[in-house]
Amino acid sequence: MSRTAGAVRRVLVTGGSGFLGSSVVPGLAADADVALVVSGDVRDPREHVDGVVHVTLDVTDADAVSRTVAEHEIDTIVHLASIVNPPPGMTDDVAYEVDVEGTSHVLAAAVAHGVRRLVVSSSGAAYGYHADNPAWITEDQPVRGNDAFAYSRHKRLVEEMLAVARHEHPELEQTVLRIGTILGERVDNQITDLFRKKRLLKIAGSDSPFVFIWDTDLTAIVVRAVIADVTGTFNVAGDGALTIDEIAARLGRGTLPIPEIVLRAALAVAKPLRLTQYGPEQTKFLQYRPVLDNSRLKSVFGYEPTRTSAQAFDAWRIAHGL
Repeated sequence: MSRTAGAVRRVLVTGGSGFLGSSVVPGLAADADVALVVSGDVRDPREHVDGVVHVTLDVTDADAVSRTVAEHEIDTIVHLASIVNPPPGMTDDVAYEVDVEGTSHVLAAAVAHGVRRLVVSSSGAAYGYHADNPAWITEDQPVRGNDAFAYSRHKRLVEEMLAVARHEHPELEQTVLRIGTILGERVDNQITDLFRKKRLLKIAGSDSPFVFIWDTDLTAIVVRAVIADVTGTFNVAGDGALTIDEIAARLGRGTLPIPEIVLRAALAVAKPLRLTQYGPEQTKFLQYRPVLDNSRLKSVFGYEPTRTSAQAFDAWRIAHGL
């Protein structure tokens, strides 16, 4: 890894107590090129890391974000604060405040206080779940999101905001990571819940391919985004993809093919009754998955994931006894 001689970073990590932040914060703290790590979150950290300044920080509070950046003389922000798996009862409006308005506050503070670099965890969901997505989607494809799917819509809005900032404030370096499905030994969420069923749900006629990135690879990528010279937008995924049939075969299970219109109608009834965590808008999540091409991650960003998508899935399956 190439580093600038004598370079030191003063880094603020938003969402530092979250799943990804809990790995990124100690990863940054251990790097010789990082002089200071400030971990900001509304939650207490799972564990306090030596040398890390832990602060209570709500990204929906613009003044608090600006004050934190100024007080600690931050030159690099790693913005991870986002609502990935909304808890029961959380409205889309609340998620929007965190995802979109929170990002606007981070961006404004970065510009106001002369921050050098902004690293943002985006998602393949920013591309959207569309029938005309190419088989392998590259970074030059437009981010279209899906208005009916809040997480996807928010990621599109965030990326549009960042694009405007790149034009108006070119002095602020940006690295945007469009991340695929994260797996790791302690990963358990709405997506992995799909893989625990006796028969895996499948949209009839769709392969539903998944790309996976192992969590330690993702941590290393975020750390590199802070200290390396390269900036830009990168898809983050291991090599290759697994279809829902291939995933089922690896689990020794079958699939349950359901026509999209039937599944959408069933979820429209079941979600309000709290019989499922999935809503009718999420049928497209399985039907038209964006399959991330990671060529630019390897050739331009300079990182080769240690696990392919298949290897990441097998490691997760074994770790969870499946």
